[in-house]
Amino acid sequence: MSYANPQSLVSTEWLARHMNAPDVRVVDASWYMPQLGRDPKAEFRAEHIPGAVHFDIDDIADTDSDLPHMLPSPEKFSSRCRRLGLGDGVRIVVYDGGGCTAAARAWWMFRVFGHDDVSVLDGGLPKWKAEGRPLDNLPDVPRERHLSARFNSFLVRDLEQMKANVNRNREQVVDARAEGRFRGTEPEPREGLRSGHIPHSLNLPYQRLFREDGTFKEGPELRQAFEDAGVDLKKPVVTTCGSGVTACVLALGLHLTGHRQTAVYDGSWTEWGGREDTPVSR
Repeated sequence: MSYANPQSLVSTEWLARHMNAPDVRVVDASWYMPQLGRDPKAEFRAEHIPGAVHFDIDDIADTDSDLPHMLPSPEKFSSRCRRLGLGDGVRIVVYDGGGCTAAARAWWMFRVFGHDDVSVLDGGLPKWKAEGRPLDNLPDVPRERHLSARFNSFLVRDLEQMKANVNRNREQVVDARAEGRFRGTEPEPREGLRSGHIPHSLNLPYQRLFREDGTFKEGPELRQAFEDAGVDLKKPVVTTCGSGVTACVLALGLHLTGHRQTAVYDGSWTEWGGREDTPVSR
């Protein structure tokens, strides 16, 4: 793989060889938009990669917030991960049922809280199943493991930072939503949100980072996708989307190219578009 950080992405072949290694833990982070009518917990119980545990981004979150799956406190993140057997001294491999979307969110969350030994399964569960690899429906009972959670604020942006950046324009903002939503010509899937985008932001729908089989494009192709969207890869980038999930796909793509100044706007458009005190462009 022609990536600057190839350790952040593993193939189905690699996982098949290493899934039983004592220092590898497999995580199913599947999550779907509510209108799809899919239940990730039920799907996990029905079938998952053997030995996997389910990482619920709606539970491992700030559940006191009125915004979806916002980052939890370091204490809550540590507590939930400890129960799942995820922590210090293990390599975590994350996948999801949609390919590499919610998995990228979980990947970013682990890095935010100081656990950098985390990878995403390239192509996710769809590729694993298409290759006829083993599945299980037995619950895993993990042994608790300590996780030292240390919040890395360099990887996260909040509302006030994003407001300030509109005026200062120090960081490029790249939006992972579909072009129609970005331009304001299509409605948002969540009710009560204005249409449009953060002023001065660029648009790169996250699907453009993938090949037809759902795997990530090679390094030069990823770089080209960002450059075609107008991104200067020598300057800092903040990624955003609808609710902070597919923004992490862009963050992972940037990381694979070797970009070192990438953050995610956690509240994303659900926060920005749901307020009256934030400017909107169309």
